[in-house]
Amino acid sequence: MFKETYNKIYDQISPSEHLVSATLASQRISRKAQKNFKPIYCKPMFAYIVIAICLMLAVPAFGVNSPVIYELMYKVSPSVAQFFKPIQKNCENNGIKMEVVSTYIHDNTAEIYVTLQDLTGNRIDATTDLYDSYSINRPFGSMAGCKLIGFNETTKTATFLISITEYGNRNISGDKITFSLKEFISGKHIYDGIRVDTDLSNISDTPSTMPMPNKNGWGGDYDFQNLGNPIVLAHSSPISFGVDGIDITGMGYINGMLHIQTLTGSISTSDNHGYFYFKDKSGNNIYFKNKNGYNIPYVYSVSFNEYQNGELVQYNEIVYDIPQSELYQYELYGYFVTGKINADTVGPWQVTFPIE
Repeated sequence: MFKETYNKIYDQISPSEHLVSATLASQRISRKAQKNFKPIYCKPMFAYIVIAICLMLAVPAFGVNSPVIYELMYKVSPSVAQFFKPIQKNCENNGIKMEVVSTYIHDNTAEIYVTLQDLTGNRIDATTDLYDSYSINRPFGSMAGCKLIGFNETTKTATFLISITEYGNRNISGDKITFSLKEFISGKHIYDGIRVDTDLSNISDTPSTMPMPNKNGWGGDYDFQNLGNPIVLAHSSPISFGVDGIDITGMGYINGMLHIQTLTGSISTSDNHGYFYFKDKSGNNIYFKNKNGYNIPYVYSVSFNEYQNGELVQYNEIVYDIPQSELYQYELYGYFVTGKINADTVGPWQVTFPIE
C-alpha cells in the first residue's frame, strides 16, 4: 500500500543524493520542518536549574540500556556501526531522561543515536515522535531525518537514529557539539486505508479560490521556483471524514486539476499529517507518474499557515490529474497520522559532547 512508500520516503535516514531528489519531487517537504515551533518560555531561575541538572548528568555512564542499543545499532546499519563513537551523556528534565548514546560525525553529516526514557510515567511509547524539534548547534541550514528504531516497554525507553546533513557541503568541525530537543509527541494514532465517504460527483469545477498565503511546504511536479505561489481553494466550512483533528475544507477543480484541501490543526499543539489517494472499483491504487518517472499518489501538494483566533493553523492542499468526467470510476481513501503536544512532553533537553 501507500503506507510503505510514504514511510520509506518520510523516515529515510542518511538519504543519498538520488533519494533526496526523488523525495522532493514526489512528496512535500517534511511535514514539520517548515513549522514555527511553539516557543518555550522559562523563568530565569527555572532555566538555570534545568541547565545545572543537565550539566551534572552529562557525564559518561554505562546505562542499563546500552547493550540493547548497541545491538540495535548493528541491526540497523551493520556496515557503519563500527564508526559510531560512544557518548553516553544525558540530561533530565520534566521526569524525562534524554541520552546521547553514540554518534558518527563525518563530513557534513551527524548521525546520532538518542534515547528517551520516562522516569515517572507513561508518556513515551512505540509511537513517540521527536516532531522535528531536535537540532545541533550549527549556524547553517540542514536537512534532518529521525527514525524510531526500538521501544523497550519494561524500561519505557525509546531509541532513535537521527541524521542531520548540512546544506552546501559544509563539514561539521570543532571540538564539541550540542544536541538539543525541545519537545516530543506520543500517543499517535494511524488511520491506514480509511475510506472517505463523499459524493465525488458533486465536486465543483468553479470553486472559490485565492492565492496561496504563507507557503511553508510543497512537493511534486509544480515549479515553485519559476511559477511562484499557486492558486488554492478558498476555505469552506470544515467537514469531518473520520480522522480526529483533520477536516476537509475544500474540494474543487482548478484549471482542470482536482484539488482537495484539509485543515490539520494548530502547528504548536498537534502533529497531524497524511494524504488522500484514489482506488478504482476493483480496489487497485491509482498512481500518477511524476517528471522523474516515479509513481506517486498525487501530482503535487502544498501547505500554508494562517492565523485563526490568535492561533497559527496549517492547511494542506493535494492536487490530482483526474478529469471530472472520470471521477465516478474511483473511490477516495486516506492515510493519516495524528498526535498532540502536551505540556508534560515539553523539555528542553540538551547535551554537549566532544567531537572525536
